[in-house]
Amino acid sequence: MTTTIRIATRGSELALWQANHIRDALRAAHAGLEVELLIVTTDGDRIQDRPLHEIGGKGLFVKGIEERLLAGEADLAVHSMKDLPAEMVPELVVAATPERVDPRDVLVGPPGVALADLPAGTRVGTGSLRRAALCARENPAAQVMPLRGNVPTRLRKVEQGELDAVILAAAGLVRLGLADRITEWIAPERFCPSPTQGILALQCRADDARSRELLAVLDHAPTATRAAAERAFLRRLQAGCTVPMGCFAEYVADGALQVTGLVIGDGGRPYFRASKTGPAADAEELGAAVGHTLLEMGADAVLAAAR
Repeated sequence: MTTTIRIATRGSELALWQANHIRDALRAAHAGLEVELLIVTTDGDRIQDRPLHEIGGKGLFVKGIEERLLAGEADLAVHSMKDLPAEMVPELVVAATPERVDPRDVLVGPPGVALADLPAGTRVGTGSLRRAALCARENPAAQVMPLRGNVPTRLRKVEQGELDAVILAAAGLVRLGLADRITEWIAPERFCPSPTQGILALQCRADDARSRELLAVLDHAPTATRAAAERAFLRRLQAGCTVPMGCFAEYVADGALQVTGLVIGDGGRPYFRASKTGPAADAEELGAAVGHTLLEMGADAVLAAAR
């Protein structure tokens, strides 16, 4: 018998790409499955004249979609996991995390010129406090400019000369087929990514056994482990996009998991960074331990100032 599942998604180019990608994967995995998209305009989409950290953070992109799930108007939501708050609504779960794509930040700017070598006064756009602080640390002479809008809008700012360069997540450009616009791939050792950058979260109601069963086939266990570590870090710091911080978990020798986190002050100072390595089975404990170490190092002062 034909089964129908409804996906709630934002209407941006990237959000629609992600929702359609999951739609196609579900159809391929489950013969006869019908998938419909429900387009939701969130508060984060409506409010474009202020930085996210001033209006409530990335949760503004999630709340309206979660309301549709809770009301039963949709069965599944496809989120960029880095938009999810550290603590989720208890009635909802992340039922699957597909395989992570490239987690790095990238520069789109003058060809052949790295971020560190941009001339004094170069206008570099970003909507991320983390990227702004790391940019100021790597190239204090650059002029960091606030930036909102979807990926194509941000690229147009460079095309039209309003900005000289922008720093974006590689994942969005790769997914939209725009990787050729990248002028520098920035290593995680230099720019520790936002927690769970490059990971999709497939969210449904906790009591929806049918949706959870349909989604299970799309789960990628190594990605789920990395996400667990990075979100545990986020919960330990009780932080969101109002705090310049990053976290990145990766598999190293013998299948161990290395978790690196940072908290950085406005303008690039102070700078706190720590790493811990251990069994992948202890992912959450490792992530929380990195966050605890940063607090002991003095990062709590940066968090307090940001809040």
